[in-house]
Amino acid sequence: MKLTTMTQVTVDGVMQGNGGASDEDRRSGFERGGWARGKGDNETRTFINQTYARADAFLFGRRTYEIFARGWGVMDRGSHPIADALNTKPKYLASTTIADPQWADTTVLSGDLAAAIGEMKADPAGELQVHGSGALIRWLLANDLVDEMTLVIVPVVVGQGMRLFPDTGPDIALDLVDSRADSKGVTIQIYRPTGRPQYAS
Repeated sequence: MKLTTMTQVTVDGVMQGNGGASDEDRRSGFERGGWARGKGDNETRTFINQTYARADAFLFGRRTYEIFARGWGVMDRGSHPIADALNTKPKYLASTTIADPQWADTTVLSGDLAAAIGEMKADPAGELQVHGSGALIRWLLANDLVDEMTLVIVPVVVGQGMRLFPDTGPDIALDLVDSRADSKGVTIQIYRPTGRPQYAS
């Protein structure tokens, strides 16, 4: 199973609090939430919807899981393509603090996460998608478990907040698979990790 990630980020790499509510994630005094709301044109929204629709399963970190369960998880079938995908396909939760998730069709992965994901990836078919879940994505990248990553880059610099890539972390070479820009300046970059970068001597 191919493991893919899709993350909305600002030009300065922030992923925190991108959603519709300004108070979605106020950790560490973050006050600039909702920066992705209303950004992107119909073509970008269609791309995002189609990405969710093609997933065979979803993998979440705890915080994103809780946010998604409160929002998408309570929506009626047919109300939104993303809700339909999330509410009809298996969800896996990487958490040591949630033992009894209330969102239907959720399996908690609380043991050896690398082994559990490796077992899923051994299936030659399908796509396991990660949305949001910054800490989880950083861990997946550090453990060479990501096959493809999509960055939806919103043309704004927010100047504070948690970034997708930490100040110190693993170095990763990337192949650009696809790149596009929409009519509102949102760009979509799809990358495939290819090991460590080469540096000039």
